[in-house]
Amino acid sequence: MLSSSVLVLNKSFLPVHVTSLKRALILLYQDIAKAVDENYRTFSFDSWQDLAVSDKSGSIGLIGRAIRIPRVIILVNYDKLPKRYIKFSRANIFLRDNNRCQYCGKEFKKNELNLDHVIPRMMGGVSSWENVVCSCINCNRIKGGRTPEQAGMKLIKKPRKPEWSPYYHISLTNIMYKEWMPFLNIVDNAYWHVELEES
Repeated sequence: MLSSSVLVLNKSFLPVHVTSLKRALILLYQDIAKAVDENYRTFSFDSWQDLAVSDKSGSIGLIGRAIRIPRVIILVNYDKLPKRYIKFSRANIFLRDNNRCQYCGKEFKKNELNLDHVIPRMMGGVSSWENVVCSCINCNRIKGGRTPEQAGMKLIKKPRKPEWSPYYHISLTNIMYKEWMPFLNIVDNAYWHVELEES
């Protein structure tokens, strides 16, 4: 139970980390963080332990009593976002290319796009920021296993590694709780945010 996950927010209510329940309780007890409830109210350790426990599975036992498990905490003084490298992932490639096919220039829904190796892998092309672009299914089919030049197609812009920084990175191996959802605007995490292997 003490190793279960707790979402950590900076003081602007932006997610910055996932920690263990044990660490979250230590941060609460030391007044470094406050617990956040489903109504976005914040509580010190003392006021949190005074809340009624409505469900045994959502509580942890202390000496002589039980307290609610905080699923979200907010850091009292931390207002920054951690600096992280930009993950080479489907979501970040689609974000870089604005959900736009890099051959025909049309904007599509994510599920109507795929990733294309500009120089095909069978020709020695690698999976990297500089060789992978969004393409619509039709353009990908026309291009096939050829380079854009061989297929008589032209890239809208040369692919490169983006310079922006992602707002946050939440490890997807951690369990997500319904209490996290107001702070995370994420759909299909496992597919869109898994880091692709660069080769």
